[in-house]
Amino acid sequence: MKQEDIAQKVLVVDFGAQYGQLIARRVRDLHVYSEIIPYDLPMDDVKAKKPSAIILSGGPASVYAADAPELDPGFFELGVPVLGFCYGMQLMAKMLGGTVPQTDVGEYGPATLGREYDASRLMAGTPASQTVWMSHRDSVGKVPEGFVVTGSTSTTHVASMEDEARGLYATQFHPEVHHTAYGMKILENFLFSICK
Repeated sequence: MKQEDIAQKVLVVDFGAQYGQLIARRVRDLHVYSEIIPYDLPMDDVKAKKPSAIILSGGPASVYAADAPELDPGFFELGVPVLGFCYGMQLMAKMLGGTVPQTDVGEYGPATLGREYDASRLMAGTPASQTVWMSHRDSVGKVPEGFVVTGSTSTTHVASMEDEARGLYATQFHPEVHHTAYGMKILENFLFSICK
């Protein structure tokens, strides 16, 4: 069977993340086909793959760097759910009208996330306070119109956000690493509850 013929697939958009391969593996651990693609794959090629969902990986760049990876806006117009991690979240926010202020305050390592929105589909079934793994300097300051803040830490006000109407979800932390206590639950929620 050709990859194009697989009925359901998740495309993991790679921005040079140290965890890119791990994201794809975690999706496969949940028995869903995943494929890593470069962030600059032409949109016609992306559409030809007929994805059921998109995951935007993290990456080492700042969204303000002159050579920062950019994303075709068409990814947000495919009509499938999109989940962004770390750099993927910052890029989503910046492209859709939010702000990502440049600060010198980052988070590296474990952090305590407090849930901010009880109706969050992405965070459903996870506790009000939980340990997550952070690795960032930039972070979202203001969410785009239509988004709600679903989680925060003592350092990062917007640690997770979602726009359920448009199927857009994002976390500043890394659900794919085992240091995030409920990371697999979050991925399950995205794949099965949100993406069906």
